[in-house]
Amino acid sequence: MSFSASRTGRILLGYFFRGLLLLAPVTVIVWALWRSLAFFDNIIPTDVPGLGLVILIAVLIVAGWLGSQFFFQPLAELGEEVLQRIPVVKTMYGALKDMMNALVGSKRKFDRPVLVKFGSGIQAERLGFITQEDLSHLGLGEGKIAVYFPHSFAWSGNLLIVPRENVTPLDARPADVMKFAVSGGVSQVDDDDEE
Repeated sequence: MSFSASRTGRILLGYFFRGLLLLAPVTVIVWALWRSLAFFDNIIPTDVPGLGLVILIAVLIVAGWLGSQFFFQPLAELGEEVLQRIPVVKTMYGALKDMMNALVGSKRKFDRPVLVKFGSGIQAERLGFITQEDLSHLGLGEGKIAVYFPHSFAWSGNLLIVPRENVTPLDARPADVMKFAVSGGVSQVDDDDEE
């Protein structure tokens, strides 16, 4: 009797963990999307769920269209000049603007994936992206470069200055390396995704 109950318990526990492995990633993604949508929807509060998000998207599209028109450029430059004169806002605005340009703008920075070796006695290496090779403006010599290391399961990371000789360029698509790093190393590149 106890043997059968023990075996049934192990089978049920196995099903539990298999279900957890199947549903946990989907649940986390659905929850994150739901919270993101709710956050953006609450920026412009309305009585109709989702209408605030639609209005926000429309405003962003109109702002993008205005930004592409020649008459809007002087106004945008004036606004940027005002932001550049406010001490704390200037630093935050400049960093955010550079980060957005690095991610989606014409000056993309996360396009050179590398493998960086740490420590002389340690055989640990970490995936990253070269963001700058000339650090003379910081008073650093030619032997050092800036490498950004994304965190797993987060949209954050660390910037480290490392010796150039510890950096090995990777022959891989930047999007695949970012996906691999952000997933904690569990994502694999599918043959269908390769160009």
